Amino acid sequence: MAITNQTAPLLRGVPAPASIWHETPLLSVRGLSKRFGAGCDHCRMPSTDEREASRCKYCGSIWACRSLSFELHPGEILGVVGESGSGKSTLVKCLYFDETTTSGEMTIANFENGEANLFEKSAQQKRYIRNHIMGMVYQNPYLGLRMNFSSSGNIAEKLFAADQYHVGRIRERASQLLQQVEIPLSRMDEPPKNFSGGMQQRVQISKALANNPPLLLLDEVTTGLDLSVQAKVLDLIRSIQRELQVAMIVVSHDLGVIRMLSDRTMVLRQGLIVEQGLTDQILEDPQHPYTQLLVHSLL
Repeated sequence: MAITNQTAPLLRGVPAPASIWHETPLLSVRGLSKRFGAGCDHCRMPSTDEREASRCKYCGSIWACRSLSFELHPGEILGVVGESGSGKSTLVKCLYFDETTTSGEMTIANFENGEANLFEKSAQQKRYIRNHIMGMVYQNPYLGLRMNFSSSGNIAEKLFAADQYHVGRIRERASQLLQQVEIPLSRMDEPPKNFSGGMQQRVQISKALANNPPLLLLDEVTTGLDLSVQAKVLDLIRSIQRELQVAMIVVSHDLGVIRMLSDRTMVLRQGLIVEQGLTDQILEDPQHPYTQLLVHSLL
């Protein structure tokens, strides 16, 4: 569901109100912070002043994410953009429980009525959420796939984790997904290590979609791919969102990717959100000097 500037104006730095989307947020994140390092009395709490560095000058600890708050609505694509080291990948790793947050809250509408802070759940409950509610596509396919398993076997692994064990239905689902991402069925029993980078990413996308998750996280999925392959992967992501209405968080340092995919955009710098709003507004009329620099570098 794309929202244009004519649909509703948006205040700078303020998330889109629920009345615009006519939906209860699928995902709500409040005050997400992640520190690497033991910390000290000087950096016990993350600073939200962008003039202050994310690294503590006393103990060397780094705040990769500093009090991040945002919402994601059903069927929406939220783009997260920023330079290397801005905290983009750490953010999605925290959302997928690959990293343990230092502080903050996350709720998902279809888990315990959207009232439970998922960061405080047990490891078993987090596995359930990963396997039933979320899908993740990593920048490096080697993190998301078992390269020595067959492509269909990778999809089966995700379905097994989501408590689906009927071999015939799993095989049928794998065939359906691989066809959807344009992997020839004649190669569905080949391991991804035999595939090109673009094909590996498409297998990883099919695996992430295997359990019909309402939420998909994508971390720099086009980095390192040829331009023609990038275009195919981006078209695939957009068609999946349009047909399945999966909500997505798309992380990229490339504003061209964000322009093509996202409804709203969040700009990160040194672990802070410096600007967020409708993608058209962010790219056509950036307000923060850092966002202006990013946009002008694209022109």
